[in-house]
Amino acid sequence: MPGIDAVAELAGVSTATVSRALSGNGHVSPATRLRVHEAAATLGYVVSSPASSLASGRTKNVGVVVPFLSRWFYSSVLEGAGAALLKNGYDLTLYGLTGGAAERRSVFEHFLLRKRVDAVLALTIELTSGELQSLLDLKKPIVGIGGPLAGVQTLSIDDVAVALQGTEYLLGLGHRRIGMIGGDSGFELDFHLPTNRRAGWERALRLAGIEPEPELFQPADFTITGGYQAATRLLADPQTRPTAVFAASDEMAIGSILAARDLGLSIPGDVSIIGIDGHEHSTFFGLTTLAQFPERQGAHAVEILMDQLHPGRREAAPANIPLPVELVVRTSTAPPRA
Repeated sequence: MPGIDAVAELAGVSTATVSRALSGNGHVSPATRLRVHEAAATLGYVVSSPASSLASGRTKNVGVVVPFLSRWFYSSVLEGAGAALLKNGYDLTLYGLTGGAAERRSVFEHFLLRKRVDAVLALTIELTSGELQSLLDLKKPIVGIGGPLAGVQTLSIDDVAVALQGTEYLLGLGHRRIGMIGGDSGFELDFHLPTNRRAGWERALRLAGIEPEPELFQPADFTITGGYQAATRLLADPQTRPTAVFAASDEMAIGSILAARDLGLSIPGDVSIIGIDGHEHSTFFGLTTLAQFPERQGAHAVEILMDQLHPGRREAAPANIPLPVELVVRTSTAPPRA
């Protein structure tokens, strides 16, 4: 197999430049980088990972800490992050926290401290002060998605604002009796998402001169099954039934659509339903949603990590980066019947 000297000769550069171009460490002009990559491809040259790690002190590996592995949102963020890491020549090591407190301690007190990663990406996990300090002590780049972490660059949507926007859209259609399916207390652990989205729903109603009715709020667990059960409770009684439902996730909104259909209700004739996420199945169900583009979130987080790993590559990003949310109107919402 050809060595680095052959690549350098074909590209017309030094071996040091080849090393910088292929590792991503250090400045190389885009034209030179392209020439080196083309020469390496022509010769079939592959960088030796152990040798590269010894030379650079880096593993070309990023640790990703995620609370759930089976939920659509998290898998979509991981898909975006994984593709971006691959493009930048990095591997991904996944640390799932589905096993409870003991597993969580093991991740933060042992696995990440072995220093087998160059950087850490934390997905929608509100770290304790001890966990955060153990990561900061690694002196490695860290980026969080989902909420503020002291001393860490983070990307997040404004959960109060997005719930306010969704509820105001329903109000704008003429709905005055709007129910909500939100998160249960188990989801308060990470950035108080259920509380914030409920606060946005309540604020929108109060701004419209409507006092929120506690019985129009039903908790669920951000799954289709949980949304179905909560919507069944919310929509079963014709005397108290709302004309619209704001669900704090698309999966709960999809469950609500299924529950409404099983109750013999038409959508949006009898009840309008809106969610948050931009789920891949939202189009199939005709669901109006506030899309937050999780794959883009993962890719964006990786680009920030790359900026931290390779300073000077781009202008530094702010500490807290707001993420875009887009209202996508489909057939699940309409003005209420007269």
